[in-house]
Amino acid sequence: MKQASVKIGLVDDHIIVRDPLANVIKAFDDFSVSIVAENGKDFIEKLTSDNVPEILLLDLNMPEMDGHETIHWISKNHPEIKILILTMYDPDSLIHLIKEGVRGFLKKDVQPGELRNALQSILTTGTYCSPYVTSRLFNLMKNQDKKNSIWGTVILNANEICFLKYVVTELTYKEIAYKMEISPRTVDNYRDSLFVRLNVKSRVGLAMYAVKTGIVTLKF
Repeated sequence: MKQASVKIGLVDDHIIVRDPLANVIKAFDDFSVSIVAENGKDFIEKLTSDNVPEILLLDLNMPEMDGHETIHWISKNHPEIKILILTMYDPDSLIHLIKEGVRGFLKKDVQPGELRNALQSILTTGTYCSPYVTSRLFNLMKNQDKKNSIWGTVILNANEICFLKYVVTELTYKEIAYKMEISPRTVDNYRDSLFVRLNVKSRVGLAMYAVKTGIVTLKF
């Protein structure tokens, strides 16, 4: 019986992706699957002190609690977990995810050999970037004007943009959570994260940022 030394977690809402990947990982001599979940909420509910993964393969687009929300939760509660994004991502989201602490990226049609190399790279170097992602990042930098480079700006995901649009209204944070169909705690996480990343200290500061950047257009 093999002695697996590294625990891997897998969170993806598609069973046709989730189960085959779990089986591939189980076939690796030095890795084991400690937890399999269909979304962030399911992952948190299944997480115990005995099955905390060292590396988590995480999808971004999921119901109930998506990848972005899960990343925020992990960064606050289990920062030792190394996150490897497993998704068909768009290039504009890459830099934002890197800033959030993501260690690497894989496409969902990853081959077993690359998957194993990615897991080993996360363990030995702390990061993994496939040739596909490397070329996308290079093109991003190449095509950006230096003055307005994406590296010098704050990259927001769709949920954060939606949150900022509601910030400008008279809705309370609890009412915003209801409108966005997420928990009040998640809204608090968005607010606190944006306070730090946008260097503001109040709701007024968030609203001013939303207006100045064109996220919200005021009508007089």
